[in-house]
Amino acid sequence: MTTLYLARHGETVWHGEHRYAGSTDIDLTANGLSQADQLAEWASRARLSAVVSSTLTRAQASAEPAAAAADLELRTDPRLVEIDFGDGEGLAPRELSERMPEAWAAFGRNPARSPLPGGESGIDGIARAEPALRELVEEFGIGDATVGGSADSRRGRRVLVVFHGTLLRLLLCEWLGVDPDRYRDLFPEVANCALTEVRFERVDGRVQPRLIGFNVPALR
Repeated sequence: MTTLYLARHGETVWHGEHRYAGSTDIDLTANGLSQADQLAEWASRARLSAVVSSTLTRAQASAEPAAAAADLELRTDPRLVEIDFGDGEGLAPRELSERMPEAWAAFGRNPARSPLPGGESGIDGIARAEPALRELVEEFGIGDATVGGSADSRRGRRVLVVFHGTLLRLLLCEWLGVDPDRYRDLFPEVANCALTEVRFERVDGRVQPRLIGFNVPALR
């Protein structure tokens, strides 16, 4: 089996005002950097075989300490960038309600299928990102490790992926067979640098994801 540990990046400079940060490349706060250090402390003992992040600065800055702590080179994949919120980028909910009330209301009803003007739908985001994670699952050994195998084979089944909260929730809906328009109701919050553990196992010839943990603090 292969286990993916999915983590949202650390706190950003737009976090406090609840501004939508999708494709916009923004920095972490001092607190966000501290959260990345906590993720790195977890990674130092997690027996990881890879650390992968989105190409956006906030994800890379959150993943780099973890990769260093695990003695691994950070890998990046542009398919893991956040959903593009189009004209909503950088705006807070109150501003969105005032500037584009109809689009904002439609987004609220169907957030995966009714993108903000000029933005990307959640459905398209799933189609973009899900293959990237499936490739990691295959690369790191679905079905090639056995109980009692070598330390290297056991190590090769654990991958940390640092990316973004909306995309993470959409992917969970996809894997769990849930309507993606429910992602905000089912997963109302993804904590910064917390861990979501998804185990992939081959069952009857098909690779099946199993949600093991959600929003688990890196340090407990």
